[in-house]
Amino acid sequence: MIFSRLQRFFWVCAGTSVDFIEKYPTEHSKYFGIGATIFFTALFAALSGGYALYFVFAGTPLGELWAVLFGIIWGVAILNLDRSIVSGINKTSKGLKQFLQASPRLVFAVLIAFVIARPLELKIFDKEIHEQLRARYLSEQKERIVKVQQSFSEKYGLELAQIKTYQDEYDKLSSEVNHLREELKQEVFGSRTSTTSGVQGYGTYAKNKELVVSAKQTRLEFLAGQLAELRGYMNRQKAAEGINNQMMLTDDKLDGKAAHAGFADRNWALGELTHSSSDVSRSSANAIVFITLLFIVFECAPLIVKLLADAGPSDIDIKETESRIITQLTNTSFFSRNRSIREYRFMGSKIGRRRAKKYVSNKRGWGR
Repeated sequence: MIFSRLQRFFWVCAGTSVDFIEKYPTEHSKYFGIGATIFFTALFAALSGGYALYFVFAGTPLGELWAVLFGIIWGVAILNLDRSIVSGINKTSKGLKQFLQASPRLVFAVLIAFVIARPLELKIFDKEIHEQLRARYLSEQKERIVKVQQSFSEKYGLELAQIKTYQDEYDKLSSEVNHLREELKQEVFGSRTSTTSGVQGYGTYAKNKELVVSAKQTRLEFLAGQLAELRGYMNRQKAAEGINNQMMLTDDKLDGKAAHAGFADRNWALGELTHSSSDVSRSSANAIVFITLLFIVFECAPLIVKLLADAGPSDIDIKETESRIITQLTNTSFFSRNRSIREYRFMGSKIGRRRAKKYVSNKRGWGR
């Protein structure tokens, strides 16, 4: 029972009337295969479309619901498109004419294959895309910090230049004070050098050197105060303009940002991954090409199955039935009995049927 219902479902997916298929047992397997191919093509399209839209609405309250809804709509649309084009291929026509009938669908197949394959490629190369996004976000953060620092330096160029001037003088003077202190120590202990007298004790030379050291020490304290004041001011300005908040992203923050990246960022990362010159990127690019070709073949599968199948009894029956109906509908004879009765019958009312009978009886009376 379940197989029978499944079989009828795939027959419906094949785009051919179930009544014609049931009349010829030899056609059951053929249309079962065509319908199953069309159904699974639409199923992959639904999964891919829903996965792609999931990134568009990621983070929204109803994101999953919108993704499922779009996936269903997209799958039904592909299913209907495949049914319409496959059912429009006339198997009783010549091979070239059948190919021309299927050519629009072949163009659609290529386009749809790219649309279907891309979201699945994003999922397949998820780890590589994650690492590519980490590298991108880290590089962007570095560039952002450099730009902010450059802007801050341009805005407070005078203060920064003054700090550098004070700092250079402080470093030079600090070195001189240390050297003079060493000379003063040698002068007091009587060590003879090119700059000391060699007389032990706190004499005139020692006093003079001490005065020089004291003067330079006073200047050092002044420079230190100026530097502390200017640096305090710059730190306050950095805090006010958010410079201190510009820090490199940690590994956890990078992972979180890459995990919540949108469809556009992930698509960019996949493109960068395949256009790089490294061996890994070339291997990924080849894999993506093969995946895309696989989906193109998969999308063309319903047409290929239909085109490769021989014309069966149901195809000939459908052709003859359509020809007979078209012949009846295009009969222009005013006194055609079939046309008259058909016209009144299609009106769908009892009055129409009575008029048809009356018309036929009158026609027979004229013939006598």
